Amino acid sequence: MDFSLNDDQRAFAESARTLFEDHCGDAQLRAHDTSGDSHLRALWPACIDLGLHGVLVPEEHGGLGLGMTELMGVLEAQGRALALVPLWQHQLAAAAVARFGAPALVPQVLAPAMDGSAMLTLSPGALSVPRGAGLALSRSGTHGWRLDGEVNAVPLGADARFALLGADCDGQPRLVLLDLSAPGVQRRSGLSQHHLGVADLRLDGVALPDDAVLQAAAHGWVEPRAIACLAALQLGVSAEQARRTVQYVSERQQFGRAIGTFQLVAGQMADVHIGIETLRSTLWQLVYRLDAGLGTLPQALAVRAQACELAHLAGHKCQHLHGGMGVDVTYPIHRFLYWSRALSAEIGGRDAHLQRLGDWLAENDRLGWKYDLPEDTTT
Repeated sequence: MDFSLNDDQRAFAESARTLFEDHCGDAQLRAHDTSGDSHLRALWPACIDLGLHGVLVPEEHGGLGLGMTELMGVLEAQGRALALVPLWQHQLAAAAVARFGAPALVPQVLAPAMDGSAMLTLSPGALSVPRGAGLALSRSGTHGWRLDGEVNAVPLGADARFALLGADCDGQPRLVLLDLSAPGVQRRSGLSQHHLGVADLRLDGVALPDDAVLQAAAHGWVEPRAIACLAALQLGVSAEQARRTVQYVSERQQFGRAIGTFQLVAGQMADVHIGIETLRSTLWQLVYRLDAGLGTLPQALAVRAQACELAHLAGHKCQHLHGGMGVDVTYPIHRFLYWSRALSAEIGGRDAHLQRLGDWLAENDRLGWKYDLPEDTTT
């Protein structure tokens, strides 16, 4: 398989990498950790100026009109830099509104989203929760909806103007664009373990207009793209965590030799490398299929499970190989473990996704490696 980007895609990813490096040095991230800020406030306007907040948004709505392939390069660079900005949440919510929103809703939301005057967020936890959705959507009269329930740890829920949330409507998942200043919306803000602002939302009979609920197909379109975005971030986090760990074990001396020369250490780093490349392979298969308009359900579930696995594998092995330095919060390696834990929590537990994948495999006989069968188009 050839996962190489073309020249334009590489240049785009390189410009993002340079921007993140300018704003996300170890000293700058340490200052953010102690500031109490919800995100890197100086970096977010710079991302908007460069157009990184609208990679997926169509050009007619002020975005770049590119695909998931271009966004993946940006998000992997973001993960490597540990850049705390809502790049994927903001633009995936905006792109979903552009594609599935009512005509009256689109300009109302996308104009401020693209000029940077309004932040959008998205709660991946509300999209696929094994125990059931925390929000209930029901009809209210003939022209409106009612939204009730709770959703926890919405990224930048205290800063955003709109949130794209998943809700249960008569047993079916639907996506709702919620104006967070609407009456009945209660927000309790805090910080995640990797120092990103989050908010718990409690909704008591929030009245919504007809156009606040996106078309039914929106959920199936957003979910695999949200999985790919989170996995790309995890890929970047783990790759940089592994790079720094290799550098550390190559320099750290024990018993008169570098600890990286010990067989056990080399074997642990080999496991991390295998995990990274496994996720890279399955992620790019998913991204290819998304951009090609092919079915993605089993691929998305596989990526979801592997991203969770890599978060644990790389996060803890690399942390362990740093020994006592790994528990010193003035040393930067701990941030990669915190990011891995936070991303794993957002993407959901591995076992539930493997169960869904197993069910799909048991019920479907159209697999990519069965060349005598047509290409899977099941969404």
